[in-house]
Amino acid sequence: MLRLGPDAPEAGSFFRAVAQAAAAGSRAPGVMYYKFSGFTQKLTGAWASDAYFPQGLKPVVSTEAPPIIFATPTKLTSNSPAYDYAGKNKVPELQKFFQKSDGVPIHLKRGLPDQMLYRTTMALTVGGTIYCLIALYMASQPKNK
Repeated sequence: MLRLGPDAPEAGSFFRAVAQAAAAGSRAPGVMYYKFSGFTQKLTGAWASDAYFPQGLKPVVSTEAPPIIFATPTKLTSNSPAYDYAGKNKVPELQKFFQKSDGVPIHLKRGLPDQMLYRTTMALTVGGTIYCLIALYMASQPKNK
């Protein structure tokens, strides 16, 4: 039987008693265990083992890495670079190009390709707006029989 109060033994023995009760799989008389239910979001009655190891926390079994399965030997070469990409880094040059203050908007800085893309986008936007307005006008008119 567990004793709680001023004449109770040290706290470590309490946890030892809880662990023993959990191992036995029974409830100690007069002691009630609770756990938080993730399904109902309330406290529910539980066995000592569930209350002692809440929410599925179990003691650490092993910290060793598991053995490698299907390991194949690899040969490391020291003459290969740490990174491999095609070409040189163009970011600093592009930053200077796009940050140059020459009065041209950023979306038109690269010349003809940007102008064509911009004008196509504007044409499709204006055309789509006109089409939507025509469709709304036609939908608002009653049908003649």
